[in-house]
Amino acid sequence: MPRPPRVPQAQLSPALMEPVEAFLAHLSLERGLAKLTIEAYEADLTRFTAHCQRAGRGSWDEVGLADVESWVMVQDSRGHAAASLARRLAAVRSFAAHLVRSGMRRDDFSELAHGPKLKRKLPGTITPEQMAKVVTAPDTSTPQGLRDRAMLELMYGSGLRISELCGLELQALDAESEMLRVRGKGSKDRIVPVSETSLVALRAYLSQGRPKLVRPKTGSALFLSARGVAISRKTFWLSVKQAAERAGIGLAVKPHLLRHAFATHLLAGGADLRSIQEMLGHADIATTQIYASVERSALSANHQKYHPRSRPPKA
Repeated sequence: MPRPPRVPQAQLSPALMEPVEAFLAHLSLERGLAKLTIEAYEADLTRFTAHCQRAGRGSWDEVGLADVESWVMVQDSRGHAAASLARRLAAVRSFAAHLVRSGMRRDDFSELAHGPKLKRKLPGTITPEQMAKVVTAPDTSTPQGLRDRAMLELMYGSGLRISELCGLELQALDAESEMLRVRGKGSKDRIVPVSETSLVALRAYLSQGRPKLVRPKTGSALFLSARGVAISRKTFWLSVKQAAERAGIGLAVKPHLLRHAFATHLLAGGADLRSIQEMLGHADIATTQIYASVERSALSANHQKYHPRSRPPKA
């Protein structure tokens, strides 16, 4: 399908864009969503608004189910992944519900819209032995190596998201009580435990590594780049990749795998799902239950591999 001409945001109808901007302000000020989340909503709703304007809609009262479904079809024809389509449709649905709640519409034009069917992908798995090789791989004779070792230990030991890890400040760590205050999604704080090995790595970084990375304008960020500012997610992603290669485990390791490993290894050790949910900062227990699926999958694989009666007898 040929791509329709793009409508610059400045040329979008104020009658359409003003309610969108009010909704984005609501997400930021009242719901406290993260900046990146709001930017994603803005991009998706701007695309949808442009689609509706090209269809001749002058206000949100004129937008209907057909507009939503035709927009989804356009997105699908451009080869977007099912997960991306589902996310974009979710943004439209949230906005449509907001219009109803605020009295701008009597009905929800997106209520009957059909999105793509998603196959829930299980997280990748890595053994505790492989994980130990990855977190101990950095060269701790350098300040950056001390930093990377501490970050890897902390992400795996406390189950942090990469954004949470890179956004930590010095005052977040309470070494005496072995606890860490984490600013999670929606600017919600939670307290997570810090393992002994994480504390050892953190103390080494704070005493021998971070002081050498500090620059005149360095702030209170816990983990610093070579320029003395808070380390970026991209820089840490590269550090994880290098650590996996250095460990020689033959797996492509991404930062989020450390968080998955934290949950699956806790579950395998006997921790309950509710405790894991709280430590991960999941709002819904259903999100945490995916790790139970990973554990069951691993049990099944081990049973088939090792149990003498798991395979049919040879003829």
